[in-house]
Amino acid sequence: MDLTPAALLAMTLSFVVYATAAVWYAVPRLRDLPLVDALAPLLWIHAFRHIALQLFSSQEFGFAIPDAVRDQIAYGDLVGMLLALGTLYAIRFGRRLAVPLVWVFVVATTIDLANAALQGIREELFAEATDVSWLILTFYVPALWVSLGLVVWTLLTRRSEAVRANGATTG
Repeated sequence: MDLTPAALLAMTLSFVVYATAAVWYAVPRLRDLPLVDALAPLLWIHAFRHIALQLFSSQEFGFAIPDAVRDQIAYGDLVGMLLALGTLYAIRFGRRLAVPLVWVFVVATTIDLANAALQGIREELFAEATDVSWLILTFYVPALWVSLGLVVWTLLTRRSEAVRANGATTG
C-alpha cells in the first residue's frame, strides 16, 4: 500500500476509535462534571501540540515540507498549545475569563487545524510523512479534532451554566 492511502486509512481508523470512545465514555462522564472540570481534560489533549516543532528536525532528515508550510503548522500549533495551557491556568485558578478563553482557543484551533489540513493536502504531505510526522498526522491530529468537537459540544450544550470567580459552576 502506498503511503498516502495507508495514512488516510490510519487517520480514518483513528477518527473512528476516538469518536467511539468519545460517545461511549467521554460524553457520559463530561455531562456529570461542572463545566470547567469537563473542559479541562479536553484542553490537556492540546497542551502537547508543541510536538509540531519536530517538523524542523523531520525536515532535516528528508521530510519535504516547504519552510512556509512548516512554519504555519509549527507556530500555529504553538499558539494552540499556549491558548490551551493559558485556559487551563484560568480554569485552575478560577477566573471568569476561562470560558471566553476557551472560545478563543476554539476559533484559533479550528482555523489552525483546517489550515494545516489544507496545506498538507496541497503539498501532498501524506506521501512524504514518515516516523514521528506520520504518527502525528494519523494518530494525534484526529485526537485534536475529536477533542475540539467535544469542547464545542460542551460549550454549546452548557451555555447557560455560569462560572463563578472561584471556577465553580452553577446550573
